Formats: sequence, structure tokens, C-alpha cells
Amino acid sequence: MHEKPRIVSGVEVIPLCDAVGPMGEALRRPLDETFPGARPALWERTRADAPAAFGPDGEWVLHFHCFLLRDPMGPTVLVDTGVGADGSPASSWAPVPGGLPGALQKSGIAPDDIDTVVLTHLHSDHASGAVNDGEPLFANARHLVQEDELAWLEAEGGDVLTQVVNPLREADRLESLQGEERLSDGLRVIPTPGHTPGHQSVVLGEDELVVTGDIIHHPVQLADPSVTYLYDEDSAQAAAARTALLARVRQARGTLATPHLPDPFTELG
Repeated sequence: MHEKPRIVSGVEVIPLCDAVGPMGEALRRPLDETFPGARPALWERTRADAPAAFGPDGEWVLHFHCFLLRDPMGPTVLVDTGVGADGSPASSWAPVPGGLPGALQKSGIAPDDIDTVVLTHLHSDHASGAVNDGEPLFANARHLVQEDELAWLEAEGGDVLTQVVNPLREADRLESLQGEERLSDGLRVIPTPGHTPGHQSVVLGEDELVVTGDIIHHPVQLADPSVTYLYDEDSAQAAAARTALLARVRQARGTLATPHLPDPFTELG
């Protein structure tokens, strides 16, 4: 799937389709359980407005987007690294292998051209593609993660820690952040916790475009940002972050760049 880039605040924003498919059986639940609080009328309206988010049996179909940010005056930034290869930490539930390497190649970018990788959070579908065969795929890039996210993952353990975080750390490619970080004059990382404790998003300009990460999972949460998600670590905190961010971007008449919605860009305002 080829999706057109946007130019925002002088930065070219290129959506990269990594995968498309329903959530695997390991995590799949009925939609009213996955997104508690969404009323039947809201589901009906969402199905009419965003049919590509639903499969033939009404199941949730996820789109897995990463985003390439090319700033002529700053770093070349990749936001998230997708589901990874066969056997990656995401392979138990996501449609692997991911298409990120091929999508980058089509955009004229080699892995060594990436200066900075921002991992919005350390769930397997956002971080697994950072490492291939035990080595960082983006060998020249610093990989930015919030310190709170690393502390949470280290307490939880699991395959993302052993197969992604530890190889990045051993290669001296991992950097932890504490709060907001400016990447260039028009590009910054901001904490947006809730889905995970150290979740972060990427902002271009004055809220002209925000790469949301998993603040938003489904179009139903655009219609009603109070609708929560079963797999949030802190659903109330995530809903508050989502509500505040949507209000800011609407006020700025800005654009959302979302990993899991059918259309990678949603204009607000």
C-alpha cells in the first residue's frame, strides 16, 4: 500500500505501511470488550465512517504504520519500527513479517540513513523491527525511549526486553529520556503516558502534526476519546492524555499521524 507523504513545518512525513491484519487469537476479544464504554450507536456510526477498520465478520482490522520524518535542517527520524521479522516478539499475535524495510527502500532510505529512532513505547508491534538477527537494524541511529518505559519493561521482563532492548543497549544505541526532548527546531518528543507508563509522542511545529503512537488505537476513540482500551496499563491516564491531545490538535487545526487507523493521517479542526 502506497500512501502519500505530507509536508508539515518543512518536514516531510512519510507513512510506511508495515502490516495489515486482525489481532491474533492470543489477544483477540470482542470489540465491546476491547474498547469498554463504547455505546452501540457509536459502533454503528464508526462502522459507517471507517469501514476499513472492520473485517467481514466485524472484527478489528489493524493497520501497522511507522513514520519517517525527513527534516532538511535536522535529523532523519523514524518513529517506531513495526512488528519485525518471523519469530520476532510480535509474531505470537501480529501479522509478521513486517514490510518496514521494503517500505523504507521504496522511499529511497537505507537503514544506515536513519539518524534517530523514536520508539513511542516498548510493545512488540512498535519496537520489534529495531533488531534483526540480534543486531540493531538501524546501526547508526540513537533509539530514544522514556526512562519510565524502560523501568516498567525491566520490571515486566519478556521478549521485547531480551530480544530488542538488550541488543540495543549492548550496541550502545539506546538512550533514555526524562520528559520532553527537542530533536530539532520544529520537532520534539513529549511524554503521553497511560497506554504504557513511558509512552511518548512526536510533535511537529505547534501541534501542526502529532505522531500519536498508541494514544489512539481505533476510530471509535476519535469519536469519543473517553472510550478506553483493554490493554492500556492505566486506562484513565490514557483517556486523559488522549482527550487533552485531541483538544490541542483540534485547536491548532492540526493533523494526527496514527499507527493503527486505516488512514495514517487524520486532519482535525
